[in-house]
Amino acid sequence: MTSKFTAAVVGPGNIGTDLLMKLLKNSRNIEPVYMIGVDPESDGLRRAEKMGVTASAGGIDWLLEQDELPDFVFEATSAYAHQANAPRYHAAGIRAIDLTPAAVGPYLCPSVNLDALSTVDNVNMITCGGQATTPIVAAVSRIVDVDYAEIVASIASRSAGPGTRANIDEFMHTTARALEQVGGAKRAKAILILNPVEPPMLMRNTVYCSLPAEAAEPGPLQDQITQSIEHMVETVQSYVPGYHLTAAPQFDSARPEWNGWGRVTVLIEVKGAADYLPEYAGNLDIITAAAVATADKYVDLLATQPVSS
Repeated sequence: MTSKFTAAVVGPGNIGTDLLMKLLKNSRNIEPVYMIGVDPESDGLRRAEKMGVTASAGGIDWLLEQDELPDFVFEATSAYAHQANAPRYHAAGIRAIDLTPAAVGPYLCPSVNLDALSTVDNVNMITCGGQATTPIVAAVSRIVDVDYAEIVASIASRSAGPGTRANIDEFMHTTARALEQVGGAKRAKAILILNPVEPPMLMRNTVYCSLPAEAAEPGPLQDQITQSIEHMVETVQSYVPGYHLTAAPQFDSARPEWNGWGRVTVLIEVKGAADYLPEYAGNLDIITAAAVATADKYVDLLATQPVSS
């Protein structure tokens, strides 16, 4: 590629500002040219202007009136907003990468299903918890059937902005569906905890996956599951360096109360890169880093196969 594709970040809050900084710092293929909001007093818009990005509080009405439209838009507003905005992006021929739980487009997790980009013009980055836990469920389901998966994502209360708080129900629904559709679990549940502890905690995720009885006992299957999880962690670390296991996967033998299934428990911690907010905001870091990785791969694929309308 001799030139970068252009992009607009819609939503100048915590996620949008962190994303803008990562695009400017890390993206191979994307040049952010617009930052869009609705509040003229927005700190995110002021920051964008200082970084040389055209900023406007005119919302997407302003964006779609520009003579030069961006190739991509990153939606960092709310699920409700993206549901309204997505048809307008599509009509304008702008590819959308959605960081809200709207799930207008298919779920996308860079470490699991980047190939899905070749056929769509709107992809959903699930949620921060989904980006942290879907890879682990996928790693297990590649080896054995996962009848049920449950995840608990705990984040520092101070890292949860208005957008996160307004979308908690959507977070749990979207994350659970991604564990099924991308992670491979037959059934799934997601829980989000906003922890007010001081000093703020790093993002922590607990992943439970059911296992066939034979896979829950020491042996070749258990070894394969562990190796698959460790390989997946390394893959995620290629775009989220602060992503790591806090302990080796823990296996529990099958029990009658689990309908004869065993279980593996995986403990994940995410340390943020502190591009905008402190290191404890790993929940922001993982979804914005995933969005950058997705956009870069998107452009790589476009070089050989145009996205269908």
